Amino acid sequence: MINGNVGARGAPSDQESASGLLGRLMNDATALLRNEVALAKSEFRETINTLKIAVGSMATGGAVLIVGLFSLTAAAILALAQVMAAWAAALVVGIVLAVVGLILLQAGKKKLEPSALSMDRTQDSLRRDAEVIARRG
Repeated sequence: MINGNVGARGAPSDQESASGLLGRLMNDATALLRNEVALAKSEFRETINTLKIAVGSMATGGAVLIVGLFSLTAAAILALAQVMAAWAAALVVGIVLAVVGLILLQAGKKKLEPSALSMDRTQDSLRRDAEVIARRG
């Protein structure tokens, strides 16, 4: 069946106006945008569900790890208490753990700085998309 606006070869006929082509282009662009947004929403939901499971697992593992570290700390204090006073052993272990904790906190703080959290790849992708659209327009 041959469309009234299309010739025998499938090329647009003289009857199809520029505004008609522009309208089709806008409809196609809108449909593409809707599909992209739907895909992004779907992927976001999947990612959130995966994150929920991962966070739960990490929280449980972290709790068990803390109990283990408390036990190791007690063992270190008891071992040092064999060669020095118990209070001194507890003080040495406490100072060592405090220094290690401060170092880890500083490292984590640097990773949370705004420059470390920028979305460079997304910005580059959006910039490239805008350039492609500008060239076609």
